[in-house]
Amino acid sequence: MPTTDEQIQAAVKKYRNWGKWGPNDQLGTLNYITADKVVEAARMVRSGKVISMALPFDSNGPQTGAWGRVNPVHGFVLTGTDAAAGAQEGMPHGIGAADDFVSMFLQCGTQWDALSHIYDYGKMWNGYSAAKVTSRGAELNGIEHMSNRIVSRGVLLDIARYKKVDYLKPGYAITEDDLTGCARAQDVKIGRGDIVIVRTGFLGYCRTNGWGTFSAGDAPGLSFYTADWIWRTEIAGIASDTWGCEVRPNELADAFQPLHQVMIPNIGLLVGEIFDLEPIGEDCAADKVYEFMFVAPALPITGAVGSPVNPQAIK
Repeated sequence: MPTTDEQIQAAVKKYRNWGKWGPNDQLGTLNYITADKVVEAARMVRSGKVISMALPFDSNGPQTGAWGRVNPVHGFVLTGTDAAAGAQEGMPHGIGAADDFVSMFLQCGTQWDALSHIYDYGKMWNGYSAAKVTSRGAELNGIEHMSNRIVSRGVLLDIARYKKVDYLKPGYAITEDDLTGCARAQDVKIGRGDIVIVRTGFLGYCRTNGWGTFSAGDAPGLSFYTADWIWRTEIAGIASDTWGCEVRPNELADAFQPLHQVMIPNIGLLVGEIFDLEPIGEDCAADKVYEFMFVAPALPITGAVGSPVNPQAIK
């Protein structure tokens, strides 16, 4: 029986895309999104309907301090109450203003992982050293390289509805058969350069019933063994409505996010987490259209290893 490390490294070697787009690449599978793919995505727009997949960035988010992450802190340096009281100095002739700021972990809510976020034995995407990411930021593979590239055809795979449940239970591993069966049931095909959105229903359940251990705890998610499907389909990205996208507890003994170790530093895959998929799930169930133009640029935060995002499905 292969050890956990042997299983992970076997997948790493089989699915590694280093050098596929040249020795200096910092985009990974976003290279699958060509100009023609963007045009294809634009043709998905028929009604002009726009649906957000973002969880509000506020103090009611899922973070509990696990991994040191907390919910956003929103503050003001100028307020309307000061303006109404005439207490804003240096503002002539009745003009007033409000000005605010946010202090937040870049991965505290709906977010993308950068290719500098996860390492495999000290290496990140394309074989670059993890030492290129310091307290000053990511010298290579920073999120800013993705900031104008995340526009493509989006496909929702509503696994919860496919399984006829409100939400998948923690520990449920979504298999390749689940992914392909759901696509068939929804009469939709996955193509190169697509961004696949996987709904488990778990975020919706936790948001209604209390976050509990949503952050870093047990959850439904992708099986480690979906790596072959992810690599083979040549999708540009994958996102889900859970904290970590892959199933927790992880399937391999003593592993921590082993699918991340394959997907991000080796396949070079764009990975999104904590997407609010309840509105898009309801809309797709109503009109039976599971494909759409997907627009979700990362914030160009220089050297960041992740970014908050407000993903948009345009139908």
